[in-house]
Amino acid sequence: MPPDGSSFVSEGTITGRTLKAGAQSLAGQRRGVRALLPFMGPAVVASVAYMDPGNFATNIQAGAQYGYDLLWVVLMANLMAMLFQALSAKLGIVTGRNLAELCRDHYPRPVVLCMWVISEIAAMATDLAEFLGGAIGFSLLLGVPLMTGMVITGVITYGMLILQRSGFRTMDLVIGSLVGVIGVCYLVETVFAPPDWSAVLSHMVTPRLADGGAVLLAIGIVGCTVMPHAIFLHSGLMQDRFNPANDAERKKLIGYSNWDVVIALGFAGLINMAMVTMSAAVFHDGVHNDLADIETAYYTLIPLLGGAAASVYMISIIASGVSSSTVGTIAGQIIMQGFVRIRIPLWVRRLVTMLPAFVVIALGINTTMAMVLSQVALSIVLPIPVIALILLTRRKDIMGVFANTPLVHWLATAFATIILGLNLLFVLQIAGLGPF
Repeated sequence: MPPDGSSFVSEGTITGRTLKAGAQSLAGQRRGVRALLPFMGPAVVASVAYMDPGNFATNIQAGAQYGYDLLWVVLMANLMAMLFQALSAKLGIVTGRNLAELCRDHYPRPVVLCMWVISEIAAMATDLAEFLGGAIGFSLLLGVPLMTGMVITGVITYGMLILQRSGFRTMDLVIGSLVGVIGVCYLVETVFAPPDWSAVLSHMVTPRLADGGAVLLAIGIVGCTVMPHAIFLHSGLMQDRFNPANDAERKKLIGYSNWDVVIALGFAGLINMAMVTMSAAVFHDGVHNDLADIETAYYTLIPLLGGAAASVYMISIIASGVSSSTVGTIAGQIIMQGFVRIRIPLWVRRLVTMLPAFVVIALGINTTMAMVLSQVALSIVLPIPVIALILLTRRKDIMGVFANTPLVHWLATAFATIILGLNLLFVLQIAGLGPF
């Protein structure tokens, strides 16, 4: 069965009804929003990667230390994410294969093995942040030890993974509900701590990196917004979910997929901006600027905004950690199957990807700093799937009439160059050769 559980479902199930409605839309029998609805879901699932606990950790520090200064990075990273996720979905729709499988088929074996190992490391770095975030949320909200919070998170995420047996639509709806919880929580937080909206709008379009710390956080924001595993994931979710009969139906499906991406990732971008603006409004006050972790943010919110605001904040982190960790495990499975044709039981992958989080706790490493550094690691790895995606989607022998236009190709190349430039700036900064 494919990773999204789209095969072997009866028409009476939620997934079966969705497949039937999708076929009607592609055949022109449904119009307007009704035509779009069956195709909403894959981008929602992928968007969870753009609001995981790593985003919380990075955005808290960005807002507390630099106020609204780095909002432009959030906006830029979200636009990048929209383009790359749309290209990944198109790749899956047109070829019926995912990005990892196509890399395996079109690149030399040593290159493929290297890409697989690096992508697996990225997947584990992703899950470190996601799993730790959920565990911290349960620990603080329920007043239990962090280790207990980790066990609770592990059990719940494995339970959610079992939902795949019911078909892809059940997972879409559950993940979508958790995304909605995160969105509602941050809507409530902006009521508790209203930001300076004029400053927000100004800093969204005013690029500024004040110092080396801002460079590190900017790279972290890109790393936790344009996620390597999400790029692999989206092509896997779309490769055999619907089966267009011809190029006309493929064109329609790509159009519906693009709307899915714009809506889902637009919502994710607003949540990321809300994270930064809430942190800036509450913590960037000359007293809490050095606030450096999720736990401290929780305890600081209680006297500043009250226990209700702090609890809402923790609920959003729990929803983020549980949903993103589940999606990360699915992405890891797609990566392994695609590159090396190996499929392991989900409980084994869930156990293996949990281990780094337990090591972090056992060694007494600051959990939020571990999450921020994991996001920086993701940014360093990011050029690999991005460059592979750009090269594959421009090839007419693979994409046919759906190969990228020159405008799309050069825009994607420009975004990839920005990512590489930020990574180079980071390396120079570490070596003491940077401009700050």
